[in-house]
Amino acid sequence: MNTSEFRRRGKEMVDYVANYMEGIEGRQVYPDVEPGYLRPLIPDSAPQEPDTFEDIINDIEKIIMPGVTHWHSPYFFAYFPTASSYPAMLADMLCGAIGCIGFSWAASPACTELETVMMDWLGKMLELPKAFLTEKAGEGGGVIQGSASEATLVALLAARTKVIHRLQAASPELTQAAIMEKLVAYSSDQAHSSVERAGLIGGVKLKAIPSDGNFAMRASALQEALKRDRAAGLIPFFVVATLGTTTCCSFDNLLEVGPICNKEDMWLHVDAAYAGSAFICPEFRHLLNGVEFADSFNFNPHKWLLVNFDCSAMWVKKRSDLTGAFRLDPTYLKHSHQDSGLITDYRHWQIPLGRRFRSLKMWFVFRMYGVKGLQAYIRKGSNKVNEALLQRINSAKKIHLVPCHLREKFVLRFAICSRTVESAHVQWAWEHIKELAADVLRAERE
Repeated sequence: MNTSEFRRRGKEMVDYVANYMEGIEGRQVYPDVEPGYLRPLIPDSAPQEPDTFEDIINDIEKIIMPGVTHWHSPYFFAYFPTASSYPAMLADMLCGAIGCIGFSWAASPACTELETVMMDWLGKMLELPKAFLTEKAGEGGGVIQGSASEATLVALLAARTKVIHRLQAASPELTQAAIMEKLVAYSSDQAHSSVERAGLIGGVKLKAIPSDGNFAMRASALQEALKRDRAAGLIPFFVVATLGTTTCCSFDNLLEVGPICNKEDMWLHVDAAYAGSAFICPEFRHLLNGVEFADSFNFNPHKWLLVNFDCSAMWVKKRSDLTGAFRLDPTYLKHSHQDSGLITDYRHWQIPLGRRFRSLKMWFVFRMYGVKGLQAYIRKGSNKVNEALLQRINSAKKIHLVPCHLREKFVLRFAICSRTVESAHVQWAWEHIKELAADVLRAERE
């Protein structure tokens, strides 16, 4: 494929993608195939001679799409949201074209420096404490990981290295193996399974703290576990607090758990993978209160902030805690600016060596939406839509509602008023409201 054909085929692919996104509502959200469906549909070995682009495009619809689960369908309600936007798709296209492997500043200065700035931009949107930012020669900073699972593992490994170094400095006779067998980490019993996996990979015990009636980890339960484990000769060193659990979006009590972690000299990692995008809205920012006690914080813009997968944002208060755990400097990776203090080499912040130019997606999305546009997307239920829904409800004259204002929000009130009302009436009213709401949203899209 030469440049001329690439221009033509690229435009065709953009049209295909745009048509796919526009028509996704008409596709069956979950594929009707059985395991192994694909192998009989394609040759058992690669072609000796080139296939045509037209044949490949045709096979996408015949072979690939029948087996696709359409995560961006408005009828997809499984797992968790995955972000998507046209600016991010275009940025990914540019990332593929540039094709740099940005493991160090020297490997591609723009790749490193844009990521550092974008993580500061995003940190400011969240009103993170300044200790987590890189600007003005701070000790902290942000990095894009591939997933929240990676972020949790990286934090655990950094915490493990830090506690081993601290204990060996105080007692040089202690071996790493002797310390490792006593290390214990904690999370809520509602935490994601990736936390347990991090413990398995890190070779440390992980204990689940029973959550309260609101499915949150509280100080009292954590303190009981710490007291019991210290009495047994174990070494507590790492706690994961979740803001927005996968099961029910519950929030561990950071304002209780955080001070305990600081007092007990345990690394506190905050996992807000699911709900963290909402914190860019001032009305939701209070849900992040207590992050000032954390050593590391992570959430996934690729879930709810219009940045396509993969883009998991992680911040640390002291980047030396990460680089101290992962730094290796073979001669062929060294460069003259690495110890200048002006830049960072992100290979020391992660498990892999190579990394893509993922910050381009953030740069495109943040600039083309603006903070206000991203906040509006998170809020989504605009006053205009609610006003239109109320108009339809009251015009239909099947039920009658009146609105109210909660600060800036136009809210529809549903009050149980009549002595004779039964649950069947409420259920019928709800179905009626849903039907009219679907009409309003359909009209909005058109």
